[in-house]
Amino acid sequence: MVRERFDNLDPDKQERLFEAAADEFSDHGFEGASLNRIIDRAGMSKGSLYYYFNDKSDLYATVVERATAMLVKLVGGFTLEELTAETFWPQIERAERRTVDYMQRNEWFVRLGRSFYRMRGGTGRQATKRVFDWIGSWTARVLERGQELGVIRTDMPIEFLVELALAVGETGDRWLFTHWHDMTKKQREQMLAAEMDAFHRLLEPRP
Repeated sequence: MVRERFDNLDPDKQERLFEAAADEFSDHGFEGASLNRIIDRAGMSKGSLYYYFNDKSDLYATVVERATAMLVKLVGGFTLEELTAETFWPQIERAERRTVDYMQRNEWFVRLGRSFYRMRGGTGRQATKRVFDWIGSWTARVLERGQELGVIRTDMPIEFLVELALAVGETGDRWLFTHWHDMTKKQREQMLAAEMDAFHRLLEPRP
């Protein structure tokens, strides 16, 4: 994305575009999404869309990044510098619970997440790579802060711990998005608890 150009776009027009794109990608996935439907709903021309975005993958990645940032803000994201040894894990678990609660009220995010993981090894790989790179960078910062506080193990390279955390997170998210409508609210909460238990077992220091 040509970020400086897009940042200068009127905020209302930005919002209309993202709402249109989020709904389109959520309902039809990456392959089935139509740029024509997006620009018609957003009241834009195709030329203006390509002025702000390189291609469909660029638009999709930006939508997912924005949706994720919005979700973090809404569920009460934490500031790494404010975390302590006592609050580190409770804050992460609280954010995870609020995320699931949000998805239960806003199923468009579930549809968007499902389409995202379906693209992991497909033709939309370019769009997902940018988001996974961002998630990896954020995860590294969280784990490094945890090491500073003594609540994340230090006997393994941080890069390896990041890979472990991403593997558990990706597996849990993909399962949750794929089987969302097959599970009850209680079962979703049980899945979340099992995922958090896996994080503890893998990442916490051992005697």
